[in-house]
Amino acid sequence: MAATSARASAPARSTKTAAAAAARRLAEIRRVADLLKQVSDPTRLQVLLLLEEKERNVTELCADLGTQSQPAVSHHLALLRHGRLIEPRRSGKHNFYALTEGGRELAAVVRTIVA
Repeated sequence: MAATSARASAPARSTKTAAAAAARRLAEIRRVADLLKQVSDPTRLQVLLLLEEKERNVTELCADLGTQSQPAVSHHLALLRHGRLIEPRRSGKHNFYALTEGGRELAAVVRTIVA
């Protein structure tokens, strides 16, 4: 009888393992979808590529982007920061922004597509 119940619980375990793997995969897909939403705007893509070159502050980014106002650039930076693609570093009165590891990886992918 014990051997029968052991055999019956093995399929239940593999079903639970498969369900857990499917849940992890779905969570990862959602995370990637959220990440792609973060860079779905052309300005945010430009910011990502500019920060791939070197860290910059808002004033430098405004100058490099040309037509974007400081509040607009700050808004884009906030969204990228919320998505953990960039991180600020305070220096005196200015925040300098640089890519996180995830931001560098995404910028590299974007660079291959744009190039």
